[in-house]
Amino acid sequence: MLPIGVEHFHVQAGAVRLHCAAMGPKDGPLVVLLHGFPECWVTWRHQLPALAAAGFRAVAPDMRGYGGSDKPRGVAQYRVEKLAQDVADLVVALGREQAAVVGHDWGGAVAWRVAMWHPARVRRLAILNSPHPQQLSRGMRALRQIRKSWYVLFFQLPWLPERLLTPKVLASVFRRTTARKGAYEQAEIAANIEAMREPEGPLDYYRAALRYRSPRWAPVQAQTLVIWGERDAFLGNELAEPDARWVPRVRAERIAGASHWVQADAPDEVSRLLVEFLR
Repeated sequence: MLPIGVEHFHVQAGAVRLHCAAMGPKDGPLVVLLHGFPECWVTWRHQLPALAAAGFRAVAPDMRGYGGSDKPRGVAQYRVEKLAQDVADLVVALGREQAAVVGHDWGGAVAWRVAMWHPARVRRLAILNSPHPQQLSRGMRALRQIRKSWYVLFFQLPWLPERLLTPKVLASVFRRTTARKGAYEQAEIAANIEAMREPEGPLDYYRAALRYRSPRWAPVQAQTLVIWGERDAFLGNELAEPDARWVPRVRAERIAGASHWVQADAPDEVSRLLVEFLR
């Protein structure tokens, strides 16, 4: 069920105009929640009210290419440095110097980069089922992970992935790869499918990742929490914990019964961990 009392508005975040869903007091500590593929702000439907009840100003944007946000054309528009800049600009556009940044899947990949390249904007960092890029790079050398990530190579093809990502296929992703029956209700699946009506931009995240060399990584100075669902069909559990050389102040919490969609499979546990950590 979609939460009641969500505020919807648009923010000009640097080069793009982003649709945002928000809950909580406007003067509360800011938490920016970044969704992954193939979702939108709806992925945080359980965490938005929990964070708001704890006094936080929780803001979940549709990232560029998704939902009600701008959808620039061209693979280069989805380079990860641009995605990270969007988040840093969003924090400023919301009238803040810093925010806690929370990211899942592709949102987590972007959140890692925001903490690396825009450290002044990140008060604390929380990552859900999204490996640090150094761990992912190492993992992609193993045949086991390559098999799990087959779709990344498929998405490099022109036009065919766009044609095949039908509403039926997208709905099956949520129904077949979650660990908890009913983790996504029909209204939530429908909202995510609507946000993917123009799939070219979301697919270009994957295309840009393989076509362009990103800026150098930097150690993450922010205190970091990793939450990992251990029944992830797409990522090996060995990727969960980052190297301390890259993320020296990190704590990992594993949830054995949750899938890649950990915030949907274990919503109460994820919300509790986030509230405790961000406080």
